[in-house]
Amino acid sequence: MAKEVDVYIKLQVKGGQANPAPPIGPALGAKGVNIMEFCKRFNAQTTEQMGKVLPVLISVYKDKTFDFIIKTPPAAIQLFEAAKLQPGQGSAESNRKKVGSVTWDQVRAIAESKMPDLNCFTVESGMKMIAGTARSMGITVEGTPPWGAQGE
Repeated sequence: MAKEVDVYIKLQVKGGQANPAPPIGPALGAKGVNIMEFCKRFNAQTTEQMGKVLPVLISVYKDKTFDFIIKTPPAAIQLFEAAKLQPGQGSAESNRKKVGSVTWDQVRAIAESKMPDLNCFTVESGMKMIAGTARSMGITVEGTPPWGAQGE
């Protein structure tokens, strides 16, 4: 028989750098989860993605055991890296003040890496989602889109 899920916890943790300090410790400790066990297992699975921000979905069961799923890095973080900006340097007025630019090839690479976590079926629709995120951050996408200039 399957275990009954008590609660889901969503966190964003740097790969290979999980420790019991906030935000991980208080979030897991309040639910009765073994914090050190989570940190050891998470760090072991994310050593190849050291330092990248990774969303993690933790399923805590009634008996206080847990499983977790590691998602792909957020699109905003990947866009900051592609535009060579520091995270948090987005534009306060994204429609007026642009802070950087990326190419459609970079948008395609980000969309392809995020496809398992996006709610779309084609890479082109994923590219449109990533381009929309870039636009809201004040990052321009240079060149003409691969599906044509008018969009769809």
